[in-house]
Amino acid sequence: MATQKTSTTDRTDQGADLLIRAGAVHTQVPGQAPQRALAVRGGRIAALSPDPDGLDDWAGARTTVHDLPGATVLPAFDDTHTHLIYAALGAHDVPVHRARTIPEFLDLIRQRAERTPEGEWIRTTTNWQELNLAERRMPTAAELDRATGRHPVLVKRGGHNDVVNRYALRLAGITEDTPVPPGGVIGRDADGRLNGRLVDNALRLVERLLPAPDLAQRVDGLRVAGARYAATGIGTVRDCAVTPDDYRALLAAREAGALDIRVRALISALGMTSAAQVEDLLDVMEDWRSRSDAGLWVWGVKFGLDGGLEAGATEEPYACDHAFSGTLIWEPEALVEAVEAVVRRGWRVGTHAYGDRAVRVLLDVYERVLARNPGLPVGTLVMEHGGLAGPAQRARAVALGIPVTIQQPLLHDTAGVEEGFWGPERVARLFPARGWIDLGAEVSAGSDFPVGRFGAMRSVWGMTTRQTVIGVKGPEHAITYDEALALHTTNAARLLGEEHLRGTLTPGRYADLTVWDQDPARCTGDSLRDLGPTHTFVAGRLVTPADAR
Repeated sequence: MATQKTSTTDRTDQGADLLIRAGAVHTQVPGQAPQRALAVRGGRIAALSPDPDGLDDWAGARTTVHDLPGATVLPAFDDTHTHLIYAALGAHDVPVHRARTIPEFLDLIRQRAERTPEGEWIRTTTNWQELNLAERRMPTAAELDRATGRHPVLVKRGGHNDVVNRYALRLAGITEDTPVPPGGVIGRDADGRLNGRLVDNALRLVERLLPAPDLAQRVDGLRVAGARYAATGIGTVRDCAVTPDDYRALLAAREAGALDIRVRALISALGMTSAAQVEDLLDVMEDWRSRSDAGLWVWGVKFGLDGGLEAGATEEPYACDHAFSGTLIWEPEALVEAVEAVVRRGWRVGTHAYGDRAVRVLLDVYERVLARNPGLPVGTLVMEHGGLAGPAQRARAVALGIPVTIQQPLLHDTAGVEEGFWGPERVARLFPARGWIDLGAEVSAGSDFPVGRFGAMRSVWGMTTRQTVIGVKGPEHAITYDEALALHTTNAARLLGEEHLRGTLTPGRYADLTVWDQDPARCTGDSLRDLGPTHTFVAGRLVTPADAR
C-alpha cells in the first residue's frame, strides 16, 4: 500500500513536527487496514504508511519521534455529554467523593472550615453518590451544621441535587413557608421540617448567592480538569451546562493557554421556563459567534425537560412511590416557543429527557418545531440521554432525524440509586445502545460526569458489558467494541458537525490521537475498564502529563 500524504501539506526540508511508529494505527476509516506510521505537521495529520519505516523521510531535526512498536494508535475520544465546568470547579472544592461514611464526609468539610474565613461559602465536589456511603443516604442540613455553623455550605451531587446547611437556608431566606418553584423540590424530613435538600429548579434559590469564583482559580481548575480528561484518552468535550460566566472563564483559559482539550459548549437554559428568558440569554451569546476557534466554540443551548435520577418523568409511577411519576420542568407549548427562539437565531438545541414520558413530550415538541421551521439543518435538535426511550420512541426519533447522546457511565455508577426509584426492570432498559444502532440512529456516547465517571475505555467497557455497580443490567443492549469506539469518535464528530476535521486519522484532519501500550480491542474485563493511554495528543501536541490520571 502506498504512503498516504495530505493534499494540502507537502513535506519540505523541515519535515514533520511529530512522527509515530506503532504496532497498529487504527484510522477508523471503514475497510482500511491498520497503518504502522503516522506523521503530523502544523497540528494536522500529514501522512500515513503501512510500513513502520515508510515515513522516515519525514523525520527532520525538529521532529519528535515516538518509536512504539507494541503500541496501538486510535483517534482521541469525544465525551459528547459531560460537565467539564463541574470538574474544574471541583479541582478546588472539598473532595467529598473520597468519603465512604457520612462522618468522613462531614470531617472533610470540617477540615476545610478550619482554614476558611468565617462567613465564606464552602463547596464540595459533585461526583459522589449516596450509595457509596455506608449509610446509603445524603447528609442533612442538621449534619452539615455539625461540620460548621460559621459558614454557608453547598453540597452538590451531580447537576440536579444540592444539600445545604441551615446557615445557607437562612441566607437564601428559605423557610417552611417558601413557595416551591415550578419544576423544583424543597426537601423536608418526616416531620415536615426543612432538611436542606434542593432539587432542579429550586437550586437557584441558594446558588444565586454564591460569589463568582476568582478568575485565576477558575482558569487553573480548567487546566487541571482538562488534563484529567486527556489522561483517560478524551481530547474533546461537549459540556452540556455552561453559564455565561462559565463561558467567560473558558475564554480566559483559552487565552491563557490553559485549555488543552477542545470544548464545545451548550449554554445553559436550566432553570428557565419562558421564551422571554431564553431570548435574553441569546442576546448575551451573540458576542461569542466571532470568538470561536478550533479549540473552543458554542455548540448551542441546553434545556432540561424533566428531573434527574430522582425526578425523571415516567409513564408509570415510581416503584418507591406509586403516587409519583417524576417532574416535567417545562410546559410543552412554552418549550416549543423557547426552542424556536434558539433555532431561529441559528443555534442548535440539546434537551435533557430522561424518563419515557419526557422522551415522548420532547419528540412532540421537536416535531412541532421541525414542522414550523422547515429546512433546519440535520442535527439542529438533539435528545440528551433518552434514558428510557422504548422501541416506538426510538423509531420516531430516527424518523424525525433526532440524534441522541447516551451515557453508560451514568448507568454504571447510579444503577443502585435508580433501582430504588424505578425498580430493576426499568433500570435494565436505560440507554439501549443496541436498539438505537440497529435502527440506524445518529447516536454518540459520553459520561454525564459528575453523575458518571468520565474515561474513554471505561465508557467502551460499560457499553460492551452493561456492567454496573450492582451487576449486569440489560445485557441485550450491549454493543461491540468497534461500535462503542465509533460512538466516541466518528459518530461524535458527526454530531458536532466536525466529521471533515476529526474522528478519523486521515491526512488533512486534526492530529487528535491517543496511544495505548496494548490493543484495547484485546483487553477484557477490568483490564479494559481501567486502561488509560500513554499519550493523548490534541492538534499534534502532547496533553497528558504523567501525573494527571
